[in-house]
Amino acid sequence: MSIPVNSQDNLKNPDREIRRASVPPALEHVQEQQQQRLQQLGERSDPRGDLGEVLDRLDALEQQASDQIRRATSAQGLEQLRISLLGKKGGQLSRVLGAMGALPHDQRPLLGQRANGLKKELQGLLSERLQQLEATALTQRLAEEVVDVSAPALYRPLGHAHPLLSTLDEIVTIFCGLGYQVVDGPEIETDHYNFSALNIPEDHPARDMQDTFYLAGGELLRTHTSPVQIRHLERHTPPVRVIAPGRVYRRDAVDATHSPIFHQVEVLAVDEGLNFGHLRGTVIQFLQAFFGELPVRFRASYFPFTEPSAEVDVQWQGRWLEVMGCGMVDPAVLEGLGLDPERWSGFAAGMGVERACMVRHGIDDIRRLFSSDLRFLRQF
Repeated sequence: MSIPVNSQDNLKNPDREIRRASVPPALEHVQEQQQQRLQQLGERSDPRGDLGEVLDRLDALEQQASDQIRRATSAQGLEQLRISLLGKKGGQLSRVLGAMGALPHDQRPLLGQRANGLKKELQGLLSERLQQLEATALTQRLAEEVVDVSAPALYRPLGHAHPLLSTLDEIVTIFCGLGYQVVDGPEIETDHYNFSALNIPEDHPARDMQDTFYLAGGELLRTHTSPVQIRHLERHTPPVRVIAPGRVYRRDAVDATHSPIFHQVEVLAVDEGLNFGHLRGTVIQFLQAFFGELPVRFRASYFPFTEPSAEVDVQWQGRWLEVMGCGMVDPAVLEGLGLDPERWSGFAAGMGVERACMVRHGIDDIRRLFSSDLRFLRQF
């Protein structure tokens, strides 16, 4: 009787079949874990197949992400989609790239290049879609919040006159009530009108007190508004009663009471039979209308274009304050204008508007009037 080969093998190794039939449970568990790991990493016998599968997953992600981005309807939803696609923790692109560790080294650069290109593409789509959503939202807001630019404003803050200008307007109003006419003239003058026609020749010491800014061609910035009176008398024959307000210039150092630019008002009346009594009555009438019923005094003084001349003070808050100068028009000035001083006489008076404004409102520094500080200006 012959014995089968297998039986002979079994006789040589009688426990072989027993070992094959009884695999320890621990070994089986290890084998199962290895198989699961191979499935998770996509490991196969052909490495090229692993790269192709990951690239296919990237292509699918690209198509899916593009559709989702195009369907996004809000900036908030688009931001959530960006985190879902490109987030470092849990992002779809990051999960796909988790298979890179199972690829051969020569295939990893290919996958990295494709992944970077996809990331830039998705970022571009996200940015473009965000701009579209913002533009749509802005268009919708403009359509819903239409503003009628022709409608009156609900609130318009009201301004008020600068204290310097309000003071000037009040002075002019008082003299206009006394029958005077407002006249104006150029701020750039010639030496003749600013000095010579007012009895101030070139060698007169009064020019030192009225040093001004000189321009090319012999012109200068006027130091007072008296040239306006001269120009008016050249064009009009007496009787005249005019007031000349305006800005004047002198080379004074800036301090609390001086400025190189300031405002002045000058009054001129030329008629037959005018005397110092008319001048005194006019000045007192104006000062009491402007400052109130206050004592007024006249002090003898000197001006090149008036004779006699006087300084005028008012008693303000217990002390005398100089507020203006005045005098009878010098006959030499009338003769220079072709007027007969035996027939015609006149008087003139002038005052600084800044001085009157500071006394009236108790301002301690002239520079405040030119600072444009709203905290100061809102007080008036």
